Amino acid sequence: MTELGLLQVYTGDGKGKTTAALGLALRACGHGFRVCMIQFMKESDDYGEAKLKGLLPNFTLLQVGRNDFVNLAAPEQIDIKLAQNGWHQAKEIILSGKFDIVILDEINVAMACKLLDTNSVVAFLKDFCSTAQPKPELILTGRYAPEEICAIAHLVTEMREIKHPYALHQTAARCGSEF
Repeated sequence: MTELGLLQVYTGDGKGKTTAALGLALRACGHGFRVCMIQFMKESDDYGEAKLKGLLPNFTLLQVGRNDFVNLAAPEQIDIKLAQNGWHQAKEIILSGKFDIVILDEINVAMACKLLDTNSVVAFLKDFCSTAQPKPELILTGRYAPEEICAIAHLVTEMREIKHPYALHQTAARCGSEF
């Protein structure tokens, strides 16, 4: 895995993008790989993955967003600043050689709503993928994956909603339903 440095994308309007990345992280940690998850649109210890920080060996979580709704059509300056600072940290982590897998959770949304410049992210990823040294596997999650990202990715999975209880108005929010 550390020699491949593949770029994976989990996108689409269905549930399961972050969950798929966390499943990969769990299995990788079980095999002794070092995993870092950087969450661009989240900042709360209430998320299940945040509660794993001290429990799962070789798993590092960095939340670089804030725990407020981000207006995707007109994001606030604080959201832009946090995402850009987070992207700077992410690049350092990716290049550090300290991790076998780096998950960029909700980065697709951050690009789609202009918190991050898609062209800059694509340029970094192209350069990163073209180098020969051992490198981490990169996982990008979130709705609205830009076409430019999908074009350079080695694996793209689109989660598609077929049925969801919110859409059917059958249930209220359940604690833990968004594992």
